[in-house]
Amino acid sequence: MEQKKVVIIGGGFAGINLAQKLAKDNLFHITLIDKNNYNFFPPLLYQVATGFLDPSNICYPFRKFFQKKSNLRFSLGLFQEVFPAENRISTDTGDVYYDYLIFATGTETNYFGMENVRKNAVPMKTVKDALALRNHILWNKEKATKIADVNARKKLLSIVVAGAGPTGVEISGMLAEMHKNIFKRDYPELNRNEVQIYLVDALPNVLNPMTKKSQQDTLGELKGLGINVLLDHAVKDFQDGVVTFANGHTIETETLIWTSGVTGIALPGLPKEAIGRGRRVLVDSYNRVKGYNNIFAIGDICLMNSDEKFPDGHPQVAQVAIQQGRNLAKNFRSLIEGKTAHDFHYNDRGSMAIIGVNKAVADLSGMHFNGFIAYMMWLVVHLFSLIRYRNQVKTLYNWIVALFTRDQSLRFILDAKPDK
Repeated sequence: MEQKKVVIIGGGFAGINLAQKLAKDNLFHITLIDKNNYNFFPPLLYQVATGFLDPSNICYPFRKFFQKKSNLRFSLGLFQEVFPAENRISTDTGDVYYDYLIFATGTETNYFGMENVRKNAVPMKTVKDALALRNHILWNKEKATKIADVNARKKLLSIVVAGAGPTGVEISGMLAEMHKNIFKRDYPELNRNEVQIYLVDALPNVLNPMTKKSQQDTLGELKGLGINVLLDHAVKDFQDGVVTFANGHTIETETLIWTSGVTGIALPGLPKEAIGRGRRVLVDSYNRVKGYNNIFAIGDICLMNSDEKFPDGHPQVAQVAIQQGRNLAKNFRSLIEGKTAHDFHYNDRGSMAIIGVNKAVADLSGMHFNGFIAYMMWLVVHLFSLIRYRNQVKTLYNWIVALFTRDQSLRFILDAKPDK
């Protein structure tokens, strides 16, 4: 059989797992296209943002990763449009033709139409975002050391984190730990009581998808770290250094970290009928895009309603993306040859979130864990989820140092602007 040209757009959890598995079958010549020349691990972005990990700990170049795979190639480019009738896509670096196309483009930050929030808040979606946030926080600390006015200093030192999901909880907890153990030594000029961290959410709970026990444990730990948790507080605006909420409350701050929502990346060329809520692509139980036989979508970008346990679609988490990528790889030859393929069914292995040093929660297989045990579970799961041994070793070293010293040495101010 003639070798088939498979084009994968996006090298995140879904795309990289599909590419790895599919490359074992010489029937396929695979091209993976991504706007970055590296894969990165989003769950640890907040540790890059707070200086506990270097970007190289969570990133790995695609070309190095693909060196020993003869039928797998990488192409640097930003997707622009698909032309299904011609089996062609356009990117900012040229056109690419395909026999089979897979969208694994993931999501982007959703500001819910609030233009001032989009312009002024700092997102947490990419490596650039994480570095920009680190720069922003450190610059504000440096500025505060040179300001005598108490109110102006407090505004620089206050941080609002919007979104009490895992990312919001984790970065809030990490910032609180840093203020407790690091910044008091780095910035002796500053009054620690002037530092205020707020975690806000429009919903009445933190970690809304997790169990009530995890929510209660997390809320208690966050408050114990000195974090001001404001629930039922929907952000309405952010301008001139003031966060305004729908209930009329305000907080003065120069830092709004936005982790409140995501939306699917736009895919020009696909018809409106193929796009569902949240700009996610509608797919069947094999991840085929509605209306097409040779176009697929996997991971956060797709919306599948055929899984009986998740009739409203799967959660946009790493494990769904990984499992869909691997399932599609197993099915690909069968789908091409018209043989029976396996429907996708998500195996939910549970959820976990880290709150601070020795503080975490985990809901796994119907069981709840918290404290040090959950903390170690979180470390092990995330360590072995990194793409290469090199990343695992470097990350483990940094974590061990941070665990015993409550410190790290990556507090550099580097030039980076967030991806908006």
